[in-house]
Amino acid sequence: MSKTWLITGISSGFGKALTKQLLANGETVIGTVRTKKEDIKELEEQYPHTLDVEHLDVTDVNEIRKVVSETIAKHNKIDVLINNAGYGLFGAAEELSDGEINKILATDLTGSIQMIRAVIPQMRKQGEGRIIQISSYGGQVAYPGNSMYHAAKFGIEGFCESVAQEVAPFNIGVTIIEPGGARTEFRYGSAHIANLIPEYDNTPTHAFLKMLDPKNGLAPGDPNKMATRIIRNS
Repeated sequence: MSKTWLITGISSGFGKALTKQLLANGETVIGTVRTKKEDIKELEEQYPHTLDVEHLDVTDVNEIRKVVSETIAKHNKIDVLINNAGYGLFGAAEELSDGEINKILATDLTGSIQMIRAVIPQMRKQGEGRIIQISSYGGQVAYPGNSMYHAAKFGIEGFCESVAQEVAPFNIGVTIIEPGGARTEFRYGSAHIANLIPEYDNTPTHAFLKMLDPKNGLAPGDPNKMATRIIRNS
């Protein structure tokens, strides 16, 4: 029996890889985007009955609730939530602006929290469900120049570990995914960099600049293989 998957951030990276594979397997995907890219439009045309693309800014709690309620009204269930939307923010703590700090926490931390909170009542009602949180090995270890990303990932992992125990009696599972470096837009397109100051040049804090330069080689991880494993174990 096919499942209904709600996936945030399907325009690139793991979200796109997961969506393509699920649709090819005959699953139903409700995928959210902030901006609809041409290849996502092509997927809509290819899978008109099994792909719904919804606009969602995960920093907007009201929009999160609207997408979840509309999904339930149309499909009557949400079997799997994949919290994938997020981005990296690089720079020393003192280089970051208040706005940059607030935005990444609203996206990578509280956005994921509110998505999970929004789907739990439906999963509890239907007596089953799976919540998959895309985190990072950066939710377990920390490096200089990445403090707020680590703060968000450490935070969402603690939240998920607690929620997993709360929802287990209702046959709802929670899985945290911690990929290593993967060839996605996280490094080579969506990464945000603070207004850097020269005091940190030639220190470990600005070492991320080398990592973000594609000329120095792409990340080793294959997002398609990772997506296959995520689906297989969901």
